[in-house]
Formats: sequence, C-alpha cells, structure tokens
Amino acid sequence: MKLADSKTIQAIDKRAVEDFGIAGIQLMENAGRGAAEAVRRELSALSHKKVAIIAGKGNNGGDGFVAARHLKNSNIDVAVFSLSRLDEIKGDAGANAASWRKMGGETLIILNPGDLKKHEGALREASVIVDAIFGTGLKSNIEGLFADVIRLVNSLKKKVVAVDIPSGIDAATGKVLGAAIRADLTVTMAMPKLGLTVFPGKGYTGRLEIIDIGAPRELIEDSAIRWNLITEYTLRAFIRHRGAETHKSSFGHLLILAGSPGMTGAAYMAGMGAMRIGAGLTTIGLPESLHSIMEIKTTEVMTSGLPETADKGLGPVSYGRIKELMKNKTAVVVGPGAGNRRDIFLLIEKIIKDIEVPLLIDADGLNALAENISILKDAKTDVVLTPHPGEMSRLLKITTEEVQADRLDAAGRLSSMTGATVILKGAGSVIACNDGSVFINNTGNPGLATAGTGDVLAGMVGGLLAQGYRPQEAACAGVHIHGLAGDRVKAENGGTGMIATDLLPHIPKILNSFASESND
Repeated sequence: MKLADSKTIQAIDKRAVEDFGIAGIQLMENAGRGAAEAVRRELSALSHKKVAIIAGKGNNGGDGFVAARHLKNSNIDVAVFSLSRLDEIKGDAGANAASWRKMGGETLIILNPGDLKKHEGALREASVIVDAIFGTGLKSNIEGLFADVIRLVNSLKKKVVAVDIPSGIDAATGKVLGAAIRADLTVTMAMPKLGLTVFPGKGYTGRLEIIDIGAPRELIEDSAIRWNLITEYTLRAFIRHRGAETHKSSFGHLLILAGSPGMTGAAYMAGMGAMRIGAGLTTIGLPESLHSIMEIKTTEVMTSGLPETADKGLGPVSYGRIKELMKNKTAVVVGPGAGNRRDIFLLIEKIIKDIEVPLLIDADGLNALAENISILKDAKTDVVLTPHPGEMSRLLKITTEEVQADRLDAAGRLSSMTGATVILKGAGSVIACNDGSVFINNTGNPGLATAGTGDVLAGMVGGLLAQGYRPQEAACAGVHIHGLAGDRVKAENGGTGMIATDLLPHIPKILNSFASESND
C-alpha cells in the first residue's frame, strides 16, 4: 500500500482536478461525508450522542463543515467550534462554511482565550470531538490559541476522531509540531499519510481508517510514489510456494559468523531464525573455543569452529577458514554477538573485498562498521544493514534522540551513504532501499523489546537472502513476519515476559500463509 506525504497528496488532488475533471469541492464533500459516517459508527456505542467539531480555516476545516452538515441531516446534535470567523474562510472550505450557516447549523466562534473559556462548557458536553483544525500541510509548530485548544481537547478524555491527520502531527515525519491531538480514530483521505505510520505520530493516531474520496486509483497507486506500507498483499506478491521436485539445496545455504564468550545464544537464535524462515541449510561459524558449546546447542543447524583472536573472538585470523566456508554459501550474516569492534571491523573489511553473495551485517558488526562505514562502497554484492536506534546513532554520528525524531530520514541517509538496504528496527521498523523506495512495517508490539529478538530477525532476513529473495523482499518479509510472530505470542501469553525463542514456532506458520503457488 502506497503512503503519501503532504506534497504527494497535494499533487494527487491537483491531478484529480486538472487531469480527471473531479471538482475539488466534490473531493471535500466525499471526505466530509466519510468522516461523518465514521463519527456515526463511534456514536452507535454511546448513550449520549452529541458531537463537537473543531474547525480551522483551511480545507481540513472544510471537511469538518461537510461532516457537520451530514451529521445534522441525520438528526445528530452537532455544533461547530470555528477557530476563524466564517466570512474569513475562503475557497471550497468557505463554500461549505456558508452552507452550514445557511442551514442554521450551530457555530461557536473561538478567536482568543476568552472565547475558549466561554465555550469550554459546551465542548465538555460533547460525547465525540472531531478534530478538523489542521491538515497535512502543517509544517510550523503550533502555538498560542491553537495549542491551548489542543491541550484542552486532550485533557477532556473524550472520544476523539481526527480528520485526515491529528492536528499537530507532521504528515511526512510523524513529528509532533509543538502540540498534537491524541485521537482514538483517524479517518484519513484517499491513502495513509507517512506521519500516521511512524512514531511518534503513530502514537497519536489511534485506529486508522481510509476514506475513499473518489481520487483515481492510478494516482494513489502510482509506482513513482516511493513510500510503502507493508501489508499481506505486499508479501503475497513474491513469497514462493515450494514445488514438489525440490531438495534442501534448492533453498540456499546461509553462513552465520557470530558469537563470542557469553554470547553464543545470539548465534543460536540467528541460526534458528534462518531455518524457521525456510533456509535449506545453515552453518554457524564461531570461535573454535565455543564450538563444542554450539554443537550441543544445535541440531538442525551445522557448526564450524574458526581460528580465534586472543580474546576468543572472530577477527582477521578467522578469515582463511571463513573464505573456505563461503565457497558453497548463498548468503552470509555477520555480527550477532560477535564482540570486539576492531577485530570484527577488520574481518568485515576482508569479507567485503571477496564476497559475491548477499551480506547482512547486524549487531556487533554494525558497531564495528561505525569506525568507517565507507568500506561498504567497495562491496561487490548486495548488503543489508539492520541497526536498532542506538546502532544507527553510532553509524550516522548523531544522537539516538535525533534518529528517533525522524526515523525515515535516518534510514534513508544510511542507505544513501552506503548503497545498502537498511532496516531501522524498532516500533514501526523502516526499510530504506538503495533505489530510494521506503517500506514501513506495522506489525509487532512492545513485547519484542527483549534480548535476542534482533538475532532472530537477522537470521530470518539472512535465510530469505540465502533462498534467493532480493534484499527488498527479504527485508520486508523478514520484518513483517517477525512482527506477526510477536503479535501471536502476545495474543497467547501476553506481551510481558516474551522471549526471543517464543517467536520460532510461529514463523513457518505465518510464512506458509503468504506462499502463493503462482510464484513458483
């Protein structure tokens, strides 16, 4: 599913009007009617049915006036709290404000703190508050009266429906612009906005519904739009059904270079993630002194002890044996629990110069790369990077707070700098691809914030790469299925106390639900 920022949605509206002859006022009518229908559904479960619509002077406010008209026509008690004089509202929004006035709709004007105080009681009487203050075009911080209105709405603990986007959320980044409405439901027009799918904006959105306003499908599904929300249909387009005449070698052989003293579990979980996602064969290469431990730990996953450094980790000394192991492998993962940054950096540098199969770098491998990420430009093959926000901050040399403030930008910057496919993990994982496309994941829950889940994900994505999936496909499928597995564990056991190995039995069930026989 395509996602839009404010410029994209403005361009779609313009083309709908200019190229397809759909009047802007008709798009507004469809938007407001859809919002009214959503409000009616919210009211159906409430005994008290009074609606307050807070309208700004722009097109978002225009949608609010249309919604008010449809609600009034349904005999619902509705009042519009306008943050502008009605005669100052222009264009299509002004036409709808005039229609509301002509039909005798109740309007309460709020232009200053005194007006807000005067009408606060009426606002408190509402059972549902509709936010139609600012739309997707907002870019500057909200201050003064508008901020006061938003803070009051949030303090009332009423059911809140936001029209298109919660006022105060940046449509492109999800940033809070000074103050923002906390909605229970957001009804967005034509297609989801980027800021509704990434945090912090996602946390203000509540449930998300998409309203068809009549924009031509070819505009909202335009392949030139680079932002995408991962859905089951995304995966069904490429996850392959297994044919009858296949064998284990048909599904790749992944090499995982991982582990250090006290961190053998990371290697194990990566290995099992790879097997559960369908890799035909998986070999874990780890320091020789840890080999016997891993042999006891694993059954389906093969192991190989490697020459080790003085502190019993992997490093350049391991490379001769690794090079031999890589001869029949179809993808390589390096980093989970690997330890010493300098030794791992020197090892990755050697691997990059020789490897010709897809390479995924995770965890300690990423921390090592922070020393000099420019070496990735020398890669002869596809590279996937899987940082969490802390690792991303080290790679970009910015603070974790800066990463989290604009996750889309951070992931895109790292992909542009390295040429790699980047998975920025966390709530609403962001995948930035080297062709400029971006994918956002909406599966998963806070229970996944526990040790080892990232190792499982690294193995899953690596296992898909080993099977021949393109980096973009492997990243999208791995992240989405990983999140769904976490959601299933939460549904069964609750989120607190989830451990990484809880995910493993769910992975093949979910994967097989997406496989299509048409994609053999």
